[in-house]
Amino acid sequence: MSWPSRNLGCCFDPSKDPDKVAIIDLRDPERPVEVAYAALDAACDAVARGLLGKGLKRGDRVGIMSLNSAPMIAAYLGIMRAGLVAVPISFKLARETVDYIVKDADLRAVFHDHERRSLVPDDLLAIDFDTPDGYAALCDHGPFTAFEPQGREVATILYTSGSTGMPKGVLLSHESQMWALETAARASDRSQHRYIVAAPMFHMNATISAKTALHAGASMVLMPSFDARLYARAIARYRVTWLTSVPTMMAMMAREHDLIGQLDFSSVTHVMMGSAPLTKPLVEKVQGLFPGAAISNAYGTTEAGPGVFGPHPDGLPRPDTAVGYPTAGAQAELREGPSPDEGVLYMKNPMLMEGYNNRPEKTAEVMRDGWYRSGDIMRRDANGFFHFLGRADDMFVVGGENVWPGEVEKLVERVPGVHQAAIVPVPDEIKGTLPFAFVVLQDGAKLDEAAVKKFTIDNGPAFAHPRFVEFRPAIPLSATNKPDRRLLTQEAEQIAARRRAAGERA
Repeated sequence: MSWPSRNLGCCFDPSKDPDKVAIIDLRDPERPVEVAYAALDAACDAVARGLLGKGLKRGDRVGIMSLNSAPMIAAYLGIMRAGLVAVPISFKLARETVDYIVKDADLRAVFHDHERRSLVPDDLLAIDFDTPDGYAALCDHGPFTAFEPQGREVATILYTSGSTGMPKGVLLSHESQMWALETAARASDRSQHRYIVAAPMFHMNATISAKTALHAGASMVLMPSFDARLYARAIARYRVTWLTSVPTMMAMMAREHDLIGQLDFSSVTHVMMGSAPLTKPLVEKVQGLFPGAAISNAYGTTEAGPGVFGPHPDGLPRPDTAVGYPTAGAQAELREGPSPDEGVLYMKNPMLMEGYNNRPEKTAEVMRDGWYRSGDIMRRDANGFFHFLGRADDMFVVGGENVWPGEVEKLVERVPGVHQAAIVPVPDEIKGTLPFAFVVLQDGAKLDEAAVKKFTIDNGPAFAHPRFVEFRPAIPLSATNKPDRRLLTQEAEQIAARRRAAGERA
């Protein structure tokens, strides 16, 4: 391929260091496969040639349903090089939801691993990563010149998690994503870093992390999926320097005390957590695991890009849980709140989506005069740093008072002995709704419901304290490794109803 190219599938320079390891593929942790930049580039071109040879045309959509792997990355990038649109799909969703996405995206073909074959409709071209007559047979090796995108031509579609209703397909252009990668590249030279990516590729956290690593000319340890113990071992074994994760992944790893004590994490210099609220107790735990690392709270949305916030232009230190200061070229405003320093975050930048696929009414709800309404509530401190408070959709009202689950979670996680907390609302005849806490204790900790309630009443607003506390060994996760609030809310309502029927008072 020619470099530079504005095609997102050409996000790395294969000529800079062709023999350098681009990906360490851990599909089989005992038999890692190293893929050099030259080999990855050739594989991307082979995918592009193969797809066009099957008769696909520019703008056709091609799905991907698979665990992470080097061939999956080659397919993702090769699809876009061919002028097609890559559509990674969460195979963890219900079958009916996957079927909906396949139809909504109007797919022409689907790459899949063997376990996901049953999810691919029979009338689509199915390309199996794991069989000789699938991916390997499709690849047509030889020279290829990538399509150059025109204007804001769509490169990829990422479907939102669909916490309410069916998922929405976010249309992302080559131009928007390349701007994000170039913004990250201007911030620092990351070519000597070794990243680790374990989040699923159907989520922005993973796709942007993988592309950022490749764009920088760095190396990337790629796990098929997240496993706390394998993740910890991989960091130590491969001397990883840069971690990208969601907070829940770090919280789960921090609990593996027996393993962590045997591992050397001294290589780690950067830990970036995003996609969910970050609490100070978790920051302290992560800093304890990686004492030589800079911990940062990343913020981004699928619709408006991953690099909205960064360091302060005057070099002021960023507070532990702040998401940062607006990046140059990325505007951020707080509206609909009590002051310009607190409210719903609106964003305007070159990373904005082109809209939701087939959903003009939903697009109009969030895109206003070139600004994207995120639905995230934030506050801005005196130094201009933004702090995430919670989702506007997650907020609930207790007796006329607004309660943000993320703020209560931060409070509960300050209770001595608490490892992790998740707060959801349950209905109440008098107050409207009440906070319900799911709590994971630190190993060996002894704590009861009364102690959690007392601490939160003593250290926070009384109206926000959890009226119910349920102790669990772990918080259930959604497909994107975030707490599954839909499931937790259903369980909380059932538990609260049983306890009330038994005569307990909230």
